Amino acid sequence: MGSPLDLDKTISRAAERSTPKSSARALLTAVHPRDIDWRLELSSERVVIGRAQNVTVPALPHETVSRAHIELSFDSSLRRHTLTDLGSHNGSKINGVKIAEKAPIVLEDNAVIEVGDVLLVFERGSGVTTKVPDEVERERVPGRACKMNLVRALIARAAPDPSPILVIGETGTGKEWIAREVHRLSGRNGKLLAINCAALSPQLIESQLFGHVKGAFTGATSDHRGFFVEAEGGTLFLDELGELPSELQPKLLRVLQESEVRPVGGTTTRTVDVRVIAATNRDLATEVREGRFRRDLFARLALWEVSLPPLRQRRVDIFLWIERLHRIWAAAREAGELPVPRFTVEAASALLLYKWPDNLRGVDRLVHALSAASSDGGAIERDRLPGWLLAPNDESSKSDSSKSDSSGSSGSSGSSGSSGSSGKAPSARMPTPSKEEFEQVLEASGGNVSAVAKHFGRDRRQIYRWLEAFGLSDRRQGRKSDD
Repeated sequence: MGSPLDLDKTISRAAERSTPKSSARALLTAVHPRDIDWRLELSSERVVIGRAQNVTVPALPHETVSRAHIELSFDSSLRRHTLTDLGSHNGSKINGVKIAEKAPIVLEDNAVIEVGDVLLVFERGSGVTTKVPDEVERERVPGRACKMNLVRALIARAAPDPSPILVIGETGTGKEWIAREVHRLSGRNGKLLAINCAALSPQLIESQLFGHVKGAFTGATSDHRGFFVEAEGGTLFLDELGELPSELQPKLLRVLQESEVRPVGGTTTRTVDVRVIAATNRDLATEVREGRFRRDLFARLALWEVSLPPLRQRRVDIFLWIERLHRIWAAAREAGELPVPRFTVEAASALLLYKWPDNLRGVDRLVHALSAASSDGGAIERDRLPGWLLAPNDESSKSDSSKSDSSGSSGSSGSSGSSGSSGKAPSARMPTPSKEEFEQVLEASGGNVSAVAKHFGRDRRQIYRWLEAFGLSDRRQGRKSDD
């Protein structure tokens, strides 16, 4: 038996806990110019980043970077890293907005940091320290983003298990890449058969999936095996599963549970050995709650659940995908070794801050536009990017506003169109911030109204008006301390 309880003492759970070390883990990666190979893992220690090398931080080798350009610190009360420009020669931007000197700014996941003409992406979360097994090939599941480390680690665990996998992600995020790698690692001898449920005929979908016997309906002049039988011994990838008609959902559930299919018009069942990977861009949990998708089928499909993040949540990988799809474009046209597109810092920043609502399909569209156009081989200017890429995307901005990986740090709308403040002084007048943006700057400055006013390029009276409007008056320091 254990020690008797001390009835006179209650232990505080909070006192027994400390801030997890993982919360201070973050990663800073240089993504532009492409010839700079620079990464820095961050912890709770303060670091100074610049052109000068020091004991713990590698130099950031670019002539536009000051010797001591920015400082990153971990604020234990906010459990966030903050960034401060140290009075650099060329200044710093966060998400396309120039920041004031000596005013620390809270960094959110996927923030784009411009240090001179070098672009860095800040990442935080468990993916920073996730170890990915070697068997998952990066060439098959591309990406350096920390979120992709989590995806690859889950693939390694799920692939040997014959249970179904549900891959959730927006259209164009690369869900079929996941299915291919799962199938390869599964060791199954059969083939991978990929089916788009949204493209199947509504009248014939049951026959297409499960087969039919001769005479089952008008036009059924012979037996048809169906996709499940065709995939025997292998993997059936059911893309856009959310489009499956409700009347077919119980029949799919039966196949998953019993490993048997009954063709349309048939009287006997056939045993099948098929691994099912389903993918959807719908929120199936919501579909279940609203009665549009069977709860038991969802539970059966989601024994393994892989969430594939959209491209805007893995900004580290944007240029990787541009280069990869550029090579595919050139190879398909036997164009030889066309030079990979290079970008000015303004164009590169616009690409990083774009919301990419079409994900990899949008990158493919960009590659086609740039590769098909004549080029002198020089760096592509911002005004040479396609107009659709530079236009604000209200729909994607709206859908992103509630996500925890918000690109926002102070004063930034997160869109490529907000990067027009380059060349202005640190006190340049910024657009009216949202409450979230204003609150981030207020917290990072410790409630100092003068520092907040300097950041937004407004006078202190305007800051007091915003404090009142946002209901944050109690969060500022006393007026005397601001002087």
